Amino acid sequence: MIKELSASVFALMIKSGANNLSNSRQKVDSLNVFPVPDGDTGTNMSLTFQNAAKNIPYDSCWVDKVADAAASLTLRGARGNSGVILSQIFRGISKGAKGKSVLTCKDFSDCLNSGCIGAYRAVMKPTEGTILTIIKACAGAASECVEEDFVALMECVCDEGNKTLSMTPDMLPALKQAGVVDAGGKGLMVIFEGMLIYLKTGSVVELSETEKAEEESIPQSIIKTEDIKFTYCTELIIDKYNSAIRADKLKAAIEKTGDCLVIIDDEDIIKIHIHTNNPGFILEHAVRYGELSAIKIENMKLQHSNIVEQNGENTNTEAAVITPELKTEVPQDTAPEVKNAVIAVAAGDGVQAMFKDLGASIIPGGQTMNPSTEDILNAINSLNASNVYVLPNNKNILMAANQAAKIAKTNVKVIPTNTIPQGLSALISFSPEGEAKENSEAMAEAAGKVKTALVTYAVRDTVIEDKQIHEGDILGMVENDIKAVGHDASEIAKSLIDELVNDDSEIITVIYGENAVESEAKALSEYLEIKYDNLDVSVYPGGQPVYSYILSVE
Repeated sequence: MIKELSASVFALMIKSGANNLSNSRQKVDSLNVFPVPDGDTGTNMSLTFQNAAKNIPYDSCWVDKVADAAASLTLRGARGNSGVILSQIFRGISKGAKGKSVLTCKDFSDCLNSGCIGAYRAVMKPTEGTILTIIKACAGAASECVEEDFVALMECVCDEGNKTLSMTPDMLPALKQAGVVDAGGKGLMVIFEGMLIYLKTGSVVELSETEKAEEESIPQSIIKTEDIKFTYCTELIIDKYNSAIRADKLKAAIEKTGDCLVIIDDEDIIKIHIHTNNPGFILEHAVRYGELSAIKIENMKLQHSNIVEQNGENTNTEAAVITPELKTEVPQDTAPEVKNAVIAVAAGDGVQAMFKDLGASIIPGGQTMNPSTEDILNAINSLNASNVYVLPNNKNILMAANQAAKIAKTNVKVIPTNTIPQGLSALISFSPEGEAKENSEAMAEAAGKVKTALVTYAVRDTVIEDKQIHEGDILGMVENDIKAVGHDASEIAKSLIDELVNDDSEIITVIYGENAVESEAKALSEYLEIKYDNLDVSVYPGGQPVYSYILSVE
């Protein structure tokens, strides 16, 4: 009996399942009639899963590490609709395995249920009778299985999965007409059967490149070429410009331009699969979110007619040679979803979180890390908004922001914020539903009321305004002018606050950076609360580089 699934056993189960599918890929390909005419479901799923099998950490001691690797590798290697869905099944499994060194039967059951949920969420319009139905049946069987032996558990999973697979022709007319079961569902069961073989025998299924299809190909002439509504099977991966980007607006923009849409939003990438008549429109929107890779565009009408001709099937193929013109104009029904959006340039986890909490998108950067015009433009283009407001938060970024605004396709307002506190104050004055002119004026006015001081260090010896400065000295700056030079960051911060505060002051804010000591920051806060007991004093961990303290008075 196998009561616990170790990392090494799970890794070898994956390898066995991947090899079993690779050996049967032609058989699975031959079943594919829905959606027609990809014709390569088995190959797509095999390539997807082999990417995981070849690269997972076989020497890991934690099962969650194997599961995480399998999820990431299948997503990056995902091909076709079925491959993307398969990647989401294993992404869900990885979530269920989080933090576990081994899996019990109950744990594995939970993992399959998590995988089922992930797969259904990945598909815009879930269709029963497909791989989704099969994973749901498998997860349900695992939940009902009372055995504490993994062999018995996987036997329950495979029995119920294959039983449900046999019923898929009754769920989808195209399958019934062709007399076959769903190809994606079959591919999943071949994987699970390969896993079961390893559990039973202790041997991984051998990879055979000469495995032949056991069934004759299904006549593609069952579907007429002219009945194929969307011509181009379009796939790509987007490497996000930054991890804060989300795919919701992209999904909304492209979902009406085709069918069979699967869009996966992972931490660093977005994976898209769609059947469409306008792949140019898909690519134009996708590039706003990041750099594109693994682009594959296939003419399904041409593919279908070629298969029919090669098989000697009698059908009208005239429509297959007609290639529609790629149009890049935005359809009328894809108007911007939001009226206003804000982009802020910021560095440091704490500082970025402050802007995010107020609703801004983030471009990582700041002092010594100035984003380019292209970086800012790409961020602007990633937002589906009528008006975009850019907060540079650094005088060295202002020109790049203004240049990006000039060439952007949407209405862009650059708010001239030179510091982080000015940017935060401007953002607080932002109205999501306000008019562009009023928003711009209100944000600029709010930023102008903030006085900022910075505590940093000298990188070389110099003399400025009769001040002798040596490399490593602590510098205190107010509005870019050096006001203090010393060796104690906290003491310099105190002197800067003293200079900024006047009779009209109400708020003091201290944001301490990655070079500051937390205990010293708290001591500074206590000092300010005592000395300025009539003012509101707030201290936040910004985690920003370069500046030990960012100080502001309003």
